[in-house]
Amino acid sequence: MEKNNYISVTQLTRYLKYKFDNDPNLGVVFLKGEISNFKNHSRGHFYFTLKDENSRINAIMFQGNAKNVKFPVADGMKVLVTGRITVYEATGAYQIYVDEMLEDGFGNLYLQFEKLKQELAKEGLFREDHKKVIPKIPRKIGIVTAPTGAAIKDILSTIKRRWPLCETILFPSLVQGELAKDDIVKNIKLANNYDLDVLIVGRGGGSIEDLWPFNEEVVARAIYDSKIPIISAVGHEVDFTIADFVADKRAPTPTGAAEMAVPNIVDVRNYLNQVNIRLSKAIYSLINIYKEKLNSLILSPVFKNPKRIYEIKEQMFDTLYEKLLINMNVYLSNKKNDLNILKSSFIFKNPNILYKDKLYTYNDILKRLNTGISNLIQNKINTYTNLLNKIEVLNPITTIKRGYTITTLDSKNLKSIKEVKKGNKLVTKLVDGYIESEVIKTYE
Repeated sequence: MEKNNYISVTQLTRYLKYKFDNDPNLGVVFLKGEISNFKNHSRGHFYFTLKDENSRINAIMFQGNAKNVKFPVADGMKVLVTGRITVYEATGAYQIYVDEMLEDGFGNLYLQFEKLKQELAKEGLFREDHKKVIPKIPRKIGIVTAPTGAAIKDILSTIKRRWPLCETILFPSLVQGELAKDDIVKNIKLANNYDLDVLIVGRGGGSIEDLWPFNEEVVARAIYDSKIPIISAVGHEVDFTIADFVADKRAPTPTGAAEMAVPNIVDVRNYLNQVNIRLSKAIYSLINIYKEKLNSLILSPVFKNPKRIYEIKEQMFDTLYEKLLINMNVYLSNKKNDLNILKSSFIFKNPNILYKDKLYTYNDILKRLNTGISNLIQNKINTYTNLLNKIEVLNPITTIKRGYTITTLDSKNLKSIKEVKKGNKLVTKLVDGYIESEVIKTYE
């Protein structure tokens, strides 16, 4: 075949683009699907992927049309779009230029994300008081991510550049697909058996499906239960996963996680230099202060003639000694006067007077005590006699002695004729015995 029969890739792409652009079936297309990998460009353009269960297509909505969208666009939303299909020459991929977008609900993954987020928040997995502090100067850092790819390269190169003194340990893990969640959990638990200061868990950017293992509940609980402080580093700055909310620190990117995990050696050196300068200034300042104090002492009159200190102290001692002697003499003189007064007292000369006075007092107290006891005993006797007389007056035996009797029926004293009837057996109490009788007839 002749060489002229071959065409370039550009020519083929342009031909396909021409076919797409001139096909009336592709000029106006109505599609429905779920948004993923959404990015809002700084110029106002929307870039995203529109997908269903089996396929996906790249989509662009330029600022002129995007400003007419009346709802916030986010990953996981289901939308209805109108646009045209064309080919992007630079990549040869076909895509849709969206003119209009309507809201059609949220995708299943987004609903799962929001449901789990609310459940874990209510359970307390996002609480700030549970989050551990990231050490400022780590000795050893663990990394749970894929062993290949941009994420691990960015993390390692950033740590090496910023803090080469730090040791790093990679725990290679799956970060995408059905098996990824269990592998991430296994590696987090494995890392907790090492003497690590901090653990970075994450991966590079991707769609919501690619990042989904970091939205799994088992991964969230493994991060929460970790004894090592964890920095989450999942996706790009706009990507948020459940792991970000549970982790002790959230980094916008894997590179950002490395920057959070270690200090910048340049900053540390600058800080140490500043501390060294401040410390040197403080030491020199302190030395100068003590130099001035020393010079002041050297130039002082006392230092030139130290005998003056002794002379002043000697003079003070003499003054105190004289005061002490005077006070001692005054004290002794007072005590001597007290002793002389005591010796000249009539009690000291005739101590029997003191004895007789005390004896008189004793006899007087004894006499009053005997009188008081006698009066108390007589009062008690009088009280007893009065009580005895009252008892005697109330004693039924005394009443019987005066000629009265007591009649009982069944051991109960009779008070009324109505209490007895014909045939009752009565007992009458007299002063010297009892009479039993039977009622033949009663009278009122």
